[in-house]
Amino acid sequence: MTTPVPKLRLLPGRRPDDGDGEDAAPRLDDTRLLAAIRAGDPHAATALYERSRPIVDRTVRRLLGRPDQDQQDISQQAMVEIVRSVDRYRGECPLDGWIATVAAHIVWKSLRRRKLERRLLVLDSTHEMEAPEQPARTALLRSVIRRVKGHLEAMDEARAWAFLLHDVHGYDVREMARIMETSEAAAQSRLVRARKELHERIARDPELADALTRREDES
Repeated sequence: MTTPVPKLRLLPGRRPDDGDGEDAAPRLDDTRLLAAIRAGDPHAATALYERSRPIVDRTVRRLLGRPDQDQQDISQQAMVEIVRSVDRYRGECPLDGWIATVAAHIVWKSLRRRKLERRLLVLDSTHEMEAPEQPARTALLRSVIRRVKGHLEAMDEARAWAFLLHDVHGYDVREMARIMETSEAAAQSRLVRARKELHERIARDPELADALTRREDES
């Protein structure tokens, strides 16, 4: 009899433009803002910067996953790219979502250049570990995350990124395609294959499968 494979349960990914307790820039009318920017209005450029910066900083922090010495440089690169490419924004998605996607793309390119992407991109579950009154649960969660990360690091790079961007960080397939500079069909294919491979790896990892089963029992 085949032993059923426990389902991998991850924390729901938060949207890159969700608030995280920080003060957000005031909402502006997108159409008027973009028209003013394209007309060369310096006040509009300032408004775009003030609106974009909190979104960029949140996105960069979330994708890096931990304090990083290049965080400020990456955020600045993202801001430059937003200003440089704003004329290509055609309103196919909310402006805040477009800003977050541009920032994510810059993070992705930076991490690829450093060849450290899968070690730096971590599961966004820090807040679940802040439970000193439940040391056994915390230890179990750390074990699960460590072993899942190990499997992701052993997977094809593009598939691992597709899984992390979509299932962990909450980007949709269209945004994934933009971030990874590929077609939506290719992004969807990478995601499907990543999920399949990860579950197959879990099935061959008795310690992880047992930890996930215990995690489900505790929930």
